[in-house]
Amino acid sequence: STGLKHNHLKGAEVSCCVKYFLFGFNILFWLLGAAFLGIGLWAWAEKGVLSNLSSITDLGGFDPVWLFIVVGGVMFILGFAGCIGALRENTFLLKFFSVFLGLIFFLELTAGILAFVFKDWIKDQLNFFINNNVKAYRDDIDLQNLIDFAQEYWSCCGAHGSDDWNLNIYFNCTELNPSRERCGVPFSCCIKDPAEDVINTQCGYDVRLQGLDRQKYIYTKGCVGQFEKWLQDNLIIVAGIFVGIALLQIFGICLAQNLVSDVKAVKANW
Repeated sequence: STGLKHNHLKGAEVSCCVKYFLFGFNILFWLLGAAFLGIGLWAWAEKGVLSNLSSITDLGGFDPVWLFIVVGGVMFILGFAGCIGALRENTFLLKFFSVFLGLIFFLELTAGILAFVFKDWIKDQLNFFINNNVKAYRDDIDLQNLIDFAQEYWSCCGAHGSDDWNLNIYFNCTELNPSRERCGVPFSCCIKDPAEDVINTQCGYDVRLQGLDRQKYIYTKGCVGQFEKWLQDNLIIVAGIFVGIALLQIFGICLAQNLVSDVKAVKANW
């Protein structure tokens, strides 16, 4: 029996297929992460954030660049650990890759369950988040572009409606507001005229002075409601994307664990 056991161990080897598949899988991941990080850092350099790091906390709203930096950073670290771990057959890096990926998977799962259980709280947070960003609309160009994109894409204006733009110092309706945009809305709230090729950036001027007639010119529905409606209409696609990402993560963990046990079996042979 000991002879048999010895023979079996002698045949232990690292699966080339698993090794190079994991390597290729992570090279892609690593490059994507590097690209995201690069875009994020370039955007910050353009805005002068890198030369004045304290300005990161100055913005009242959300800086979309954070998304690129965080996602890019996580992908870069994961990709690096998976790549080098697979290539060098380094069990420490492979285990780090597995645990890190497992942790992300667990966090996603928890966030999903909590979002489902605390729907109303999430809705309140979304309201708070949008209104905060409405206040900071003119403070940051990336945030401005993000809000404009959201309002155009979901055909909405403000969190609950166009009057939410009273929260912004340039658009509010107070008598003391000297801004030309007083009592207006951003151009992204305007209902597009199909005949117009060029975007009229002044289409939202004074539009909230017109009382009930405003729905001829601008979207009057709030973005929170429109986003909810969009989620319900596209539930299968959204769920499909999340399930796809989860399966990819599980697949990555299984490959890494497979490689670790192969490497251990070979080492036990030495």
